[in-house]
Amino acid sequence: MSLSLLLPGTGVTDLLASWPDEPRVYEREAGTLDRVITAESIDHYIDTGCVPADEIAVVSDGTALHPDRHRTAGRTDPVKLRRLYEDGHTVRLGNLQRVIPFLADVSRDIQRETGYSNYSHAFVTPPGRQGLLHHWDQQMAVIVQIAGSKRWQLWRPMFPSPMREYQESFRVWDPDFIPRWEAAGPDLEVDLQPGQSLLLPRGWVHNPHALDVQVRSIHLTFAIRERTPLWVAEKLVDCVIEKDAFRRVILPGEITGQQLSQRVRDIRQALVEHLAGLDVDDFARFLLRAAVSEKEYTT
Repeated sequence: MSLSLLLPGTGVTDLLASWPDEPRVYEREAGTLDRVITAESIDHYIDTGCVPADEIAVVSDGTALHPDRHRTAGRTDPVKLRRLYEDGHTVRLGNLQRVIPFLADVSRDIQRETGYSNYSHAFVTPPGRQGLLHHWDQQMAVIVQIAGSKRWQLWRPMFPSPMREYQESFRVWDPDFIPRWEAAGPDLEVDLQPGQSLLLPRGWVHNPHALDVQVRSIHLTFAIRERTPLWVAEKLVDCVIEKDAFRRVILPGEITGQQLSQRVRDIRQALVEHLAGLDVDDFARFLLRAAVSEKEYTT
């Protein structure tokens, strides 16, 4: 059970049984994950340049550098990358489940356990520095601290259940957000240590930074893309492509003229009839196959 690599038994139960909507910190025992993904192995990926350039972000105090700063001829340049880290930038190695076979297995098994696709990033932050500033995400995250410590200042969600383009941080951002959060102070503050995991639900504002001026912070973020009723609705609609009536052309004049409202009524009625005649059990079996196999669906 791959979730048990990230969380203790109580954490796995909490996640699968209730999918918490508030952050939780768990103590976890060292296991296979800790033996395979170490500070040294993360350093090795930085210093060999084996993580594709497009999967790397270099950030300091909320500002991301242009990718050319860490690549040469379109490829990751490990010398540049190491120099940027030494200059105080956080290095994010993204989608490591595409690079490290062990994490590919973990990702696959988590999807089998939950029906949710997922991905993993590693964040390496120099001592006493900060990469990303205040923001929120569109999926549940399990944060696993590998080395050093990181302080997570957390604020309750400003918007309920953000997903995809709907109420993403940068789409609804207001410059007044940060001063308001800072003036009020965080709703929760966590100093995450090695051997601990933080369950961070989507929508929670977080401001993570490495406090220790002597020791760097390395953590893994396992982002788990929840399925939602919208996902089911999309699958229900997607399957109508098999019916010829839904593949026929809507003429330009029907779109730009007076007939569009009637066409909408007709299509809505055809969709209602299609859904009414659906074999729900057969569709549920299809849905399960999709849930445990689709990789790129994003909430």
